[in-house]
Amino acid sequence: MALRIVRLGSPRHPEEGLRIGTVRRPPRGVAKDQFAALDFYDVWFPNLAPSDELLRWAHGQALDEKHWKAFARRYQAEMKTQENRRLLDLIAALSQKTHLSVGCYCENEARCHRSLLRDLLAKHGAKIAR
Repeated sequence: MALRIVRLGSPRHPEEGLRIGTVRRPPRGVAKDQFAALDFYDVWFPNLAPSDELLRWAHGQALDEKHWKAFARRYQAEMKTQENRRLLDLIAALSQKTHLSVGCYCENEARCHRSLLRDLLAKHGAKIAR
């Protein structure tokens, strides 16, 4: 049993389990009843996505190293709310008992909040697939 960090819309791994979308917006042009069938997500957790404000800020920047570090600090601060800590604890606990995955649309995980989410979930005790 383990947690996978994935790109939403990519083909599913055979042991991936439930796919959780940690994005602010559903996929454009896709009917809600097709989200899972088209490998986007089974469950939507927008709370674990960067806030609209942070996304607007990030999209207005060239995400060089300096801006990426600022984005990371701000996203990690957003994840410190009690509600978000509980969601992180829940996903971490589930990763000990079942296969599941979390993801985002970004092509480059190294400059995506899902890389930060991977670290946060590990700190909350998640068992992360390699």
